[in-house]
Amino acid sequence: MRFPVIPDALRLERLQPPTDKVSMVLDTDTYNEIDDQFALVHALLSPERLDVEAVYAAPFHNERSTDAADGMEKSYEEILRLLDRLDLSPDGFALRGSPGFLPDWDHPHRSEAALDLIERAMAASDEPLYVVAIGAITNVASAILIEPGIVEHIVVVWLGGHARHWPHTREFNLGQDIQSARLVFDCGVPLVRIPCLGVTSHLLTTLPEIERYVQGRGVIGDYLAEIFKGYHADQYARSKVIWDIAAIAYLLDADWVPTDLVHSPIVTDQATWSFAPSRHLIRCARSVDRDAIFRDLFTKLERHA
Repeated sequence: MRFPVIPDALRLERLQPPTDKVSMVLDTDTYNEIDDQFALVHALLSPERLDVEAVYAAPFHNERSTDAADGMEKSYEEILRLLDRLDLSPDGFALRGSPGFLPDWDHPHRSEAALDLIERAMAASDEPLYVVAIGAITNVASAILIEPGIVEHIVVVWLGGHARHWPHTREFNLGQDIQSARLVFDCGVPLVRIPCLGVTSHLLTTLPEIERYVQGRGVIGDYLAEIFKGYHADQYARSKVIWDIAAIAYLLDADWVPTDLVHSPIVTDQATWSFAPSRHLIRCARSVDRDAIFRDLFTKLERHA
């Protein structure tokens, strides 16, 4: 598979943290647990910085789904529930994604999401379309395989894999679809990676905080509080990480998610990182400002209510 060669100068320009309002799509395995819901709401309550053009349902497979296709469908249904509580129409906005993970680079999934992403990316003006992915990156990889030219028109912000120093990267989003992860790391698309363990694992909150700042903040706040309460039966002395809001926070204020330019990693067959200085550069988060990110989310929920 041959991909367009992006000049280093253009890639570095695209990898500069945005300072103005951006156009974006959100690719999310929304029903996988409860953090995607917070991220979707955060994005939609931030119109001053984010023009969310579409939301794509990503596949997942765990105890909350019978297989990847069921996970995608349940994620799509969860997107609809969130949009309903925000009084937003899903028509032409919420789209189904891949019914499974990428088997190889020769068989991309031609889903509604992948085809919509291609259309929006190729229609983008001089400014890139930001593709924020907070699940398995199957839909994005499929779109790139179907139309490799989109790498010249997008910036991918992906919450996937663990920190570079972590002894393995068997993280849920990356580990479900290693073929898609390898493609995104290898194809040269401008990529901002948000690691999980070691970085976004600091985005912890607790039931008392949710009851104080989320519950009672309109229909959507009550729903977020409800799913938070239902995630663990025993909430005593327990915190919950809300990983996925980090990807949204990076676009809202890059100071909240400090990043470095690093060489694109290689995912080994053992699901570990390997590094080579000859690889192209990507941007990778090294930490998060937990308090600033949650303050922004809670403030916007209060304002929305």
